[in-house]
Amino acid sequence: MLDLIFRRATEADLPAIIGLLADDILGSSREATGPESYPQYLNAFRVIDADANQFLMVVVDGTRIVGTLQLTFIPGLARGGLKRGQIEAVRVASDRRGDGIGEAMFDWAFKKCRFEQCGIVQLTTDRSRTEAHRFYDRLGFESAHIGYKKTL
Repeated sequence: MLDLIFRRATEADLPAIIGLLADDILGSSREATGPESYPQYLNAFRVIDADANQFLMVVVDGTRIVGTLQLTFIPGLARGGLKRGQIEAVRVASDRRGDGIGEAMFDWAFKKCRFEQCGIVQLTTDRSRTEAHRFYDRLGFESAHIGYKKTL
């Protein structure tokens, strides 16, 4: 049985979160882990932390952060004013993948979204993350939309 703690991230957790974001094939090429980049991450963290519709979560096993995800609660007018939970930046430490941490993280996220009165939980995932796609399918997500991005 996993003995994990799910909690709101703090500034002290930021180096571990950055490490998790960089700990995969896509993140290793787009995340900057040097000390010169830390102020950018710290500024972003502070904006997230100050926003009531954001929840940056970390998963702690013992004294080690082994997972993270960001939840955004999106109020909307569509679907009769339905609120959505958007899950982003899902990461589990590479040496802990397959241990059930990801599933436990999503169980936690679903409960948090229900508590926040969300009627839909959605996420985006890179097209190349085929293992993640199988995982999300297994959790009951459906590939229902086509997503577009534009870099500014």
